[in-house]
Amino acid sequence: MVAAAIAFIWLLLRLTKRRLLLLLKNITTRTTTKLDDVVVELTEKFILSYGYLFINYNIIKQLYLSPKAEKIAGAAMMVITTYFTIRLANFLVSVLVVGYMKRKQEPQHRIRQVDGMLLVLRALVWAMGIIMLIDNLGYNVTTIIAGLGVGGIAIALAAQSILGDLFSYIVIFFDKPFEIGDFIVMGENSGVVETIGIKTSHIRSLDGQQLIMPNAEMVKSIIQNFKRLERRRIVFSIGVVYNTSADKLRRIPAIAKDIIALQPEVHFDRVHLKAFGDFSINYEIVYYLNSADYVKYMDVQQAICLAIFEAFEEVEIEFAFPTQTLFINNRNDVQAPVKKRYTEAAHS
Repeated sequence: MVAAAIAFIWLLLRLTKRRLLLLLKNITTRTTTKLDDVVVELTEKFILSYGYLFINYNIIKQLYLSPKAEKIAGAAMMVITTYFTIRLANFLVSVLVVGYMKRKQEPQHRIRQVDGMLLVLRALVWAMGIIMLIDNLGYNVTTIIAGLGVGGIAIALAAQSILGDLFSYIVIFFDKPFEIGDFIVMGENSGVVETIGIKTSHIRSLDGQQLIMPNAEMVKSIIQNFKRLERRRIVFSIGVVYNTSADKLRRIPAIAKDIIALQPEVHFDRVHLKAFGDFSINYEIVYYLNSADYVKYMDVQQAICLAIFEAFEEVEIEFAFPTQTLFINNRNDVQAPVKKRYTEAAHS
């Protein structure tokens, strides 16, 4: 009789499951909210399967079972209930977190990145669920928890670097000092962020190498994120020779200003005679580029430098380079020193 009832319930579930799911899916296609889609998935993954097991358990309970068999059946149902409850909790946490990020219009790579954090949360939920199951089965969990506490301390001491990288991953996720696709510089290392993992992050350098860096080290470092650069401030210097006339020295700021003002997406700031150097009269030039693109910056800088060079050629202003002046006494006439200048090109 019990076997027949179980078979009937199984057959009834098989016949109604597909039709029920089709009915729910047809209803959800008419709405714009995602909540009903979650209800359909809950029904398919959890409610129908657990309902079938729960009904069968209550059918079996109608039999006259021995105390031992009844205890085993109850324990089995408790294990099944705990299993479905843990899975349901993890499913709801995942749906809520991912749904929240989608409502915040987070990019797709950020949503994929949350999988690492959800993995840790799932492990914690499973640990708590198993401890509660053991307690409900009648075992003393105080000793187990105490043992886990001592063991947890030992594991934490042995895996300090791993835990440090894990917490650093959480810091990176919430604080967002950089994201996938950002060009960052940390000390002597630089490149584009490819992946952000639980323990390490992968960066592709400009020469094509893949740099695998621990998250803890990245959080400790000073990070320059060039992707978030709204505009770039450029400062550079030029030097002219000392025999340049005062009139030409006064014309240099206007020449540089006119050249920079012609460049697209460039805001001129200033040009000043900054200092009298050892080998040259030095000017400092400052302007802003309204773009974070490094290639564009180099194109603009190149155009400005070439235009300044051409303008100086036209007005006969000579660029300076390192020189050294020596005074040599004439052997034939000690009292009449002869001055000679030797010019040396600068070597990089």
